Amino acid sequence: MMKRQEKSQSSEIHAWSKMDVNALAKGWPVAAAARVWLRRWLVCSLLAGSTWAAAQGASIVMASTTSTEQSGLFAHLLPEFKKATGIDVKVVALGTGQAIDMGRRGDADVLFVHDQVAEEKLVAEGFALSRQSVMYNDFVLIGPAADPAGVKGPDLVQGLKKLQASNAGFVSRGDKSGTHAAELRYWKQAGLEAPSFAGYKACGCGMGPALNMAASLGAYVLADRGTWLAFKNRADLTVLVEGDARLFNQYGVMVVNPARHPQVKLAPAQKFADWVTSPAGQAVIASYKIGGQQLFFPNARR
Repeated sequence: MMKRQEKSQSSEIHAWSKMDVNALAKGWPVAAAARVWLRRWLVCSLLAGSTWAAAQGASIVMASTTSTEQSGLFAHLLPEFKKATGIDVKVVALGTGQAIDMGRRGDADVLFVHDQVAEEKLVAEGFALSRQSVMYNDFVLIGPAADPAGVKGPDLVQGLKKLQASNAGFVSRGDKSGTHAAELRYWKQAGLEAPSFAGYKACGCGMGPALNMAASLGAYVLADRGTWLAFKNRADLTVLVEGDARLFNQYGVMVVNPARHPQVKLAPAQKFADWVTSPAGQAVIASYKIGGQQLFFPNARR
């Protein structure tokens, strides 16, 4: 196809050049003939440029939670998607709430987030097409190895009650992310509608910065396991609560609805959603490991 287009454009250039020579032979002013030739050359250049751009493949904007970016998953996953489809993905990593707001405004083509209640609400409101499960991991409660609040154990809610009673330092994302939404649900289950004890600090930041703050303060923090495994600046932090069924952390993918936002690149966005939930995409997710540990577990239902 490319060769046929290039041959056609070459023929057009040759024909236009003969026309310009004929124009000069007929006595047209040189400047006028030059202007005609220049206009035709510009049109031809634009045609060639558009052909080149099409050959490079489409690109889409994906709004996603910070955990998928900071855990290193996308650096592993997206090159494989590009290799399979030729499509580039520009990631805007935000808290899930902010990522969903991007979709609601039409500032992204596809969303990759982890707050199923908010995701299903977005679909019900007509701002996104059907939601698809992609993968899961879990949340963990992290804190100083000495565990001054005595939270260590298998029960998250009991751990949070002890943490609040001891007034120990706790760093909250405080950014309307999926992790922040989960944290607030857990505090509510522990009897605190809105945690406000003296040791509670909301940073309004991503998962990596929240972990850095907890490490520097010797505080507790709720994190997704993927970002924790990729985190290097641990100081004396360690996992204290894990394995509670409430800590299950599901991720989903949604294409923004072009009926609401016509600028959405539906075809390549849907291609990403289809690929990441396909056996090929799921295998790439399963293969991502740090120190021999798998960070995310594919569970797309097709």
